[in-house]
Amino acid sequence: MLPRPKKRLGQHFLTDRHYLDRIVAEIDPRPGEAIVEIGPGPGALTERLAQAVRPLHVVEIDRELAAALRDRFAPEAVVVHEGDALDFDFATLPEGLRVVGNLPYNVSTPLLFHVAGFAPRIRDCVFMLQKEVVERMVAAPGTADYGRLSVMLQYRFAMALAFRVPPGAFTPPPKVDSAIVRMAPLGEGRRAARDEALFARIVAAAFSQRRKTLRNALRQLVDAEAFAAAGIDPQRRGETLSVAEFADLADAALATQAPATPAG
Repeated sequence: MLPRPKKRLGQHFLTDRHYLDRIVAEIDPRPGEAIVEIGPGPGALTERLAQAVRPLHVVEIDRELAAALRDRFAPEAVVVHEGDALDFDFATLPEGLRVVGNLPYNVSTPLLFHVAGFAPRIRDCVFMLQKEVVERMVAAPGTADYGRLSVMLQYRFAMALAFRVPPGAFTPPPKVDSAIVRMAPLGEGRRAARDEALFARIVAAAFSQRRKTLRNALRQLVDAEAFAAAGIDPQRRGETLSVAEFADLADAALATQAPATPAG
């Protein structure tokens, strides 16, 4: 019998066996891998993953569900971390970590950013999210869905929408469609900005008012010299820039902000 879903936690339990099997096939868990599941809920996916991986780590915020998981699975099979995944330190788990799960829709964006902070330690992620969120994550420049989330995640990950999951696969059914996304860290060879905090501020400002040109949106962060150095027309809008162009602009802005070195 399923526990009563808690609306305040945005709980929708995946119960359709067909889609559970498809998700497991997408993850393709193998013995010896380090896998952590976010939001295991009643454990439908957990049970399938634990057949292949020992120990499987899970992070569950719901105290009652966490207790039920401990009762159901032996500690050497499933390690239950009770708490909020937004606060969980993924660095306490082995490198080459695979992160999977049905992310709560009400905190999906901050949770994605939190996980992204551990990208150098992660092998891949397979998440289920609201379909519209996944479409924003994988969107290309110049499209309506392309925005801050697209840039900040594509800066660290190669991503693809694997397949869609209808509301009827859940109990209770959500009011939106869901989708599975696969995320693979780009690694050390990726185009990285010299100052990632400045890069993030520029991206956020560029999309804060989408109708503004870059010249107006980034007035406090990027001057004319930086636009020229990056080879970017300040009359363009943020949604037209690629991730690499944002990195180029951030590096150019950093260079123009840097104090000149005194002559010897």
